[in-house]
Amino acid sequence: MQTSQHVLFERSEMKDRHLVRKKIREHIADKAKLPILIFPEGTCINNTSVMMFKKGSFEVGGTIHPVAIKYDPRFGDAFWNSTKYSMMTYVFNVMTSWAIVCNVWYLPPMVREEEEDAIHFANRVKAVIAAQGGMSVLPWDGGLKRKKVKESFKEEQQKKYCRIV
Repeated sequence: MQTSQHVLFERSEMKDRHLVRKKIREHIADKAKLPILIFPEGTCINNTSVMMFKKGSFEVGGTIHPVAIKYDPRFGDAFWNSTKYSMMTYVFNVMTSWAIVCNVWYLPPMVREEEEDAIHFANRVKAVIAAQGGMSVLPWDGGLKRKKVKESFKEEQQKKYCRIV
C-alpha cells in the first residue's frame, strides 16, 4: 500500500482526520499525481441502495468524478451478508461462482457549488450515482449494520411517520 500512496487513518481519531484532509488537499493540488479513489459510503451493502456518504472527501475541494457500480447477481453475488455467511463461506461462493459481473458507469465530473456545504454536495453526488444505477437513496450511515440505532434517530423517524398518518 505504501508504494501506491494509500492514505490510511483511524476514523475515530480526530487528529487523523485532519492529517488525512491535509494529505488529500496536497494530493489534489499536485496535477502530476493520479486521482484519488474514495468509497465515501465506508461500507458495502446489498446492491439495492446507496447509503449516506461520509462528508470528509467532499470537504477538501477539487473535482469529483463519480462512478456508479452495480453488481449483476445472475452468475454470482459479490455482496457478503456477514450476518448470514461466514467469511470462508463467502470466499468459497465467490471463488466458485461462474462470474462476478458488474456494470460501471463513469459519470460527468462534479464540483461543489458556491454556498453549498460538504453534506449537500455529497448528497447531490450520491443522488446522481443512485439514479444511474437504479438504486434508492438512503439517509443513514452504513454503521447501522454494526451499531445500535441512536434514540434520537428513532424519534425523528417516529415524528415523520406521525406526520404522514
